[in-house]
Formats: sequence, structure tokens, C-alpha cells
Amino acid sequence: MKVLPTLAMMAVTCMTVAASAQDLRPQARPAAPVPAAVELALPAAPAQRPRARPEALQLAAAPVALQATVSTRNAPASTHAVQSAGLRQRTQLAVQNAQAKRARGQRVWCVPFARDASGVQIRGDARTWWHQAAGQYHRSREPHVGAVMNFAPTKKMRRGHVAVVSRIVNSRQILISHANWTRNHVSLDMVAVDVSPRNDWSQVRLEHRPGQMTSTTYPIYGFIQPIRG
Repeated sequence: MKVLPTLAMMAVTCMTVAASAQDLRPQARPAAPVPAAVELALPAAPAQRPRARPEALQLAAAPVALQATVSTRNAPASTHAVQSAGLRQRTQLAVQNAQAKRARGQRVWCVPFARDASGVQIRGDARTWWHQAAGQYHRSREPHVGAVMNFAPTKKMRRGHVAVVSRIVNSRQILISHANWTRNHVSLDMVAVDVSPRNDWSQVRLEHRPGQMTSTTYPIYGFIQPIRG
């Protein structure tokens, strides 16, 4: 019988078809190689320039107003203890009185001016004020706005001198207003500097004219406050 050869041929045919079908399947594509990490060369960030600091503020010199009778100027901005309205009014009155005396041909002295500007009612030479104030007014070794700074006499200033504290700048600098420091004139808000070794205001140097300090040191008794007792 020829059946067996036929079956064998069919088996071969099926195997051939299966192989052909296998060839027709999509072949798996090999995985693409993973690229190595790439470092991007980014442009360097521009260096930040330091911000320019504002230039130090230059404070203009205080304006100076010179009159025939009164030398005055604006107080420095650094002052921290300013004069009261009452002291300003008394100082204005003292200036007016001094101007009136000048107009009459009279001499302008430190004592009447200090008395008018401070309200301390003491008369006589300035060298006597400190002792006269004992028991009448409060005396201190520290400056206070509105107090009278009493100068001790010297060979060139035998009658002493008195001035009124108009402002406190710091522990060793104040502003004062006084008369006849420049002969027959009133000087307002002039610098006085404590140059004593112990910082006790026993020795001072003064501003003779705005911006010009004296080279002479002056002895000070102390400060007479317009407070009774």
C-alpha cells in the first residue's frame, strides 16, 4: 500500500510550512545600546559684580550768618538735647536787648546777656556767680541745656565770664551762647569742648569764630541751673 509514503510526505510538508511561518514572524530587534551619559558644557554664569556702595554722605558745613551784633549758626544735626521754647524766647530777648544797647552806643557784656537768656537772676562780675549761686540755684559739674557755664577768672579774663548752654552734642562737646567773647558782640551756638583730663568740665576750649577753635584752655567753675534750691 502507498499510504505510508503519503503520510510521510504530508509530515514533511507540514514541517516546511511551519518553518516558513516561523520565518515570517517579526524578528525581535536587538536593543539599542544605551548611550553613555553626556555632560553638557553649559556657558559659565557671568560673575555677579559687587553692588557699588553709596558714597559716604558729605554733610555740608552749617551755614554761618554774621550780623553787626550777633554771630550765629545752625546747630549740628548730631545734637540730641535741644533747647526748649522758653530758652529760645529768652535768648531772642537777650539778643534784642544787646542790639538795643549797641544802638544806644552802650557796651554789650556777658553778664546781662546770660541773665536774660538763662533766667538766673544773679548780678555782679561773672567771677562771683558760682559762689553767689550757692543756696540759691542748683549747681553741677555737668552741662545742662539752659544752664549758665561759669568761667573762673584768669590773668587775661580777670572778671570771669558766663555763657548759656544752648545744646548738648555729646559728653565732651556742647554749644553755648554768650556775649562779649568777641568784643561787643553776641555769639550764638558756639562750640565748647571739655579738655579736662577727668572729663569733668573743669577745663574747656572754645570756638572763637565759627570753625575756629581757640588754642587757650579756660578754667570752669561749673554750671548754674535756673532751678531754685
